[in-house]
Amino acid sequence: MNTSMIVYRLFDVADEINLDLVQALWTSRNKIASRLRLDRISTKSITFKDPPVLVELGSHEMELGGKTYLAEIKARIFDLGVISLILRIPFEDDVTYDEYLDMAIVSENMPEDEIRSYLDAVLETIRPACSNERVSDFDEDFVVYYFQEKRADWDLVPLLLKDRTPVSQQTRRETLENSFSYADDVTYLAWDSAVVYDPSGSLDVPDLLEFANAQFLELRYYDNALNNAIDKTYDELEEANMTSKATRLESYRQIRGNLMELMADVSSLTSNINNALQVTEDIFYARIYTRYLSLLRASVWKDNIENKIHVIQRSYTLLNEEVSMYRFELLGLFAMGLLGLIFLTNLYIAFK
Repeated sequence: MNTSMIVYRLFDVADEINLDLVQALWTSRNKIASRLRLDRISTKSITFKDPPVLVELGSHEMELGGKTYLAEIKARIFDLGVISLILRIPFEDDVTYDEYLDMAIVSENMPEDEIRSYLDAVLETIRPACSNERVSDFDEDFVVYYFQEKRADWDLVPLLLKDRTPVSQQTRRETLENSFSYADDVTYLAWDSAVVYDPSGSLDVPDLLEFANAQFLELRYYDNALNNAIDKTYDELEEANMTSKATRLESYRQIRGNLMELMADVSSLTSNINNALQVTEDIFYARIYTRYLSLLRASVWKDNIENKIHVIQRSYTLLNEEVSMYRFELLGLFAMGLLGLIFLTNLYIAFK
């Protein structure tokens, strides 16, 4: 398989997935399940907090662009709540550049029904391992053009852009500037694609890019979840402010409790995302991983989440102050009533 194309579709399917249980469920059906381990580095160089589980779904024919391809299909399951479908399509050694580029462009429109059927098959098996299972509207896709033999006469820019349109020299330079080489290998990165040439056949780089996409997908999901939570809070506050004071304060307590629970959940889950992979020693892989996260603008999404958590924290503080003030008002009224009762009692005793 000297020349192939690896198409990834990643789906948000749960808050968290118990990977030990995934392995047990999968192997109980006499199927193979293995943990991610990078081939070319020591296990201490890059640390996965909970290495994702890879399962095999077999080889299947797929109709793409009017042609039939035999795709090797696998799924990788992440504890973050992500399932990544991996479709690897091999090509003959005599494949032409135009044929390969045609497939690169077609890869933007994989058959959705078939993709969903593979996703459903995986979920059916691992469902007991999923916490708060869902198939949300959030997914990611990217493609790796993988070569074990150099194609020196192939133009990589149309592949990375998935576009035959001629581009300027500036666009060509910018498209090819994210390149990395350690020995006789080379990798070019773009937003949703990469060219990987590695004569050893190692899939370390594609695996790292897939992991980064899984983290990015979950950042997008929780950013949207916080948006929805903030909008819902404003609606609930507006509704509460139209009620009597006693009812309003009870609503405030309920909203406050929901916000506290939300902050705890999101902080825990986003911490898991950020700490899922730690690069400790391998500088080369660290550069690829960091640059790809930069291309995805993952830091912007992290900042968005942090800012929205601060908005929620501020809302929680204001509600807490409002509830506390109401409690002090009640204590004041109680104290005044008690003093009044004492005064009347004293009057009664004096005139008795």
